[in-house]
Amino acid sequence: MKVLGISTSPRPDGNSERLLRRALEGAESAGADVECIRLAGLKIGPCVECNSCRQTGLCRLDDDYRWLLEKISRADRLIFATPIFFMGPCAQAKMLIDRGQCLWARKYVLKKGPAAQSADRRAMVIAVGGSRSKKQFDCIRLTMKAYFDSLETCYAANLFVNQVDELGQIERHPRAMAEAFRLGAELASSDSKPPRAPIEVELY
Repeated sequence: MKVLGISTSPRPDGNSERLLRRALEGAESAGADVECIRLAGLKIGPCVECNSCRQTGLCRLDDDYRWLLEKISRADRLIFATPIFFMGPCAQAKMLIDRGQCLWARKYVLKKGPAAQSADRRAMVIAVGGSRSKKQFDCIRLTMKAYFDSLETCYAANLFVNQVDELGQIERHPRAMAEAFRLGAELASSDSKPPRAPIEVELY
């Protein structure tokens, strides 16, 4: 079982990244082989909407996206972590998602099979926001559902935490850390069937 964690936060060791690492510890405790990648350390540009992927199913831009997509394709489980910026995913997260236009073209335009190598792929989302609003996670649900659909990956779980903004503040939220570990372990388990709808853990 390969579990890939993607931290999209521009802030090193931010709150969403700390939850991600805790979730990966949970996955590792379940016997998974885990890896964590920080997007801030990669060169991934935005989609330029050239539409060349409609002919090839591949993105023609030559940057770190190709390398990362190969990593994503080889993973059995994916944990995607983002802070909330203006009621949505941060810029780094959105650039990665938008580059998934090639995945959309492969599936819906070219009618090709999934780029992923595993037949049972599942994903979890971790999102942390400083606002008190519960609506700040609505955009995350919609965006990630569309992205995972193009990846042909089961959207298995969400861990959403609000009113957390200060660097390291999540460490003073023991329930959030415990839920991250639990959900990471459950995600890595191959015994359970994929859920029909994402498991929702919202901490307000």
